[in-house]
Amino acid sequence: MHVSKDGRSWRIGAADDVDWIAGHTTAGISITTAIPAIFDAYATTYQADDVTAAAYEHALVDDLSTHTADQPWWLAYLDTGAHDVVFPRAPRVSLYWNWPYVLVEAGPEQALTWRTGHMRHGRGSLPDLFFPADRSWLVSALWDDTWTCVGGPEPLIRTLQGDPVANARRIRPDEDALPPGLTRE
Repeated sequence: MHVSKDGRSWRIGAADDVDWIAGHTTAGISITTAIPAIFDAYATTYQADDVTAAAYEHALVDDLSTHTADQPWWLAYLDTGAHDVVFPRAPRVSLYWNWPYVLVEAGPEQALTWRTGHMRHGRGSLPDLFFPADRSWLVSALWDDTWTCVGGPEPLIRTLQGDPVANARRIRPDEDALPPGLTRE
């Protein structure tokens, strides 16, 4: 299926586009609750109080783009019934605990501009889950978390750690994903 936006046609994803995620995460408090245990390195990241949503999101997407060959990205928006999913009439894919996501093939520019208001803080535009077509990394923010989980190659995680605006902390797959200073909802 395709949908139109910004004068272009965009492909809507299906279950087979996320089958490498669905059923490959584990319930609990570790990063593998959001990210399958298939990557070389993992980190959590969140917007610091002294950084704007736009600056944080641009830093994160810029760092991801630096480590990604030119290719489409899959953007997934969780349908909570109260937050923007960009394409409200599009079919959903099911992830995690049968949560419905709208999955669309687009890119980094759309990741930064399509959504109006993020469910975790009312500002920002990032999708709840996104990854490049080659699946070299995955970014996922679960519904009830105030942070974002990232899995990917070692150089990407090092870049995120070194970017003060991205505010990333490396963690092990079996480690509690909760960043220091934050609390669970």
